[in-house]
Amino acid sequence: MLDKNITEIKESFYTDIKSVSSIKDIEEIRLKYFSRNGLVSQLFEDLKDVVKEEKPILGKKLNLLRNEVSSYFEEVKERISSTQSNKENEIDLTLPGKNYIVGSKHILTQTLDEIKSIFKGLGFSVANGPELESDYYNFESLNFPADHPARDMQDTFFVSKDFLLRTHTTPVQIRLMEKQAPPVRAIMPGRVYRNEAVSARSYCMFHQVDGIYVDTDVTFAELKGTLVSFAKQFYGSDLKYRFRPSFFPFTEPSAEMDITCYLCHGKGCKICKNSGWLEILGCGMVDPNVFKFVNYDSEKYTGYAFGMGIERIALLKYGITDIRIFFDNDLRFLKQF
Repeated sequence: MLDKNITEIKESFYTDIKSVSSIKDIEEIRLKYFSRNGLVSQLFEDLKDVVKEEKPILGKKLNLLRNEVSSYFEEVKERISSTQSNKENEIDLTLPGKNYIVGSKHILTQTLDEIKSIFKGLGFSVANGPELESDYYNFESLNFPADHPARDMQDTFFVSKDFLLRTHTTPVQIRLMEKQAPPVRAIMPGRVYRNEAVSARSYCMFHQVDGIYVDTDVTFAELKGTLVSFAKQFYGSDLKYRFRPSFFPFTEPSAEMDITCYLCHGKGCKICKNSGWLEILGCGMVDPNVFKFVNYDSEKYTGYAFGMGIERIALLKYGITDIRIFFDNDLRFLKQF
């Protein structure tokens, strides 16, 4: 009887395994034939009831059956697993492609990159400095008098009596000149902070680019030529400009540079307050008093400096009317650039 069962189960196994096509089918075969209560395991249980004389012969047949079907089962299992794995890794070339959203640089970063590119082309290097600055570098070494309004708490974020969040990137000029003998030609981009009310035209944190050139026989004409070249590359070659006298503690003489209004083209509108002009930067020749702080010989060396706000430059170029929108992270605005 057991001998007959061995033959039937062997035939049944090969019949069942022919129809296997998935990992699930393999598991069903395993449970049916090789689990603790499976058909092959049950044959070994039945062997206990066989008469002593027949046990060696039937036991040998059972072992041969188990080894044969187990070996074939593993082969089929390996093949099915491999096929299944390959299917999972297959690429269906008929599927439509996916649209990936590609980010872009913020409009302020784009503007700053363009400014840096222009000045690098004019021979300027790029220097950086700390945003937490000392009173000495932010004010004193730049020839700010002790009673200058910019030192007041209403304009400056003081962290302590002697340290503050820098109000301009001009202190980097002093740090650079302390380390480097003339000639010095560099721009200094970075974030600055002012204790001002937030409005459409002002913000408590913004970005600036300062620049300086110090060497023998540097003139105001070179300053004008450099800034006009920058403005025409940035805004267009048909740009009209002018320089107006102004005052800055660290430059003498000082000036402000204006360009024709981007909206009215010089005719006058509310943006330019009907003047037809818009200020883009301040500039001037480095005050000899500043050279004293960095041990430069003011009888031998002269230099010019300038500074501009990145937000203001971007406002003028792209016709944006509210500075606050730069910091709102509104995708409707950012996607335009």
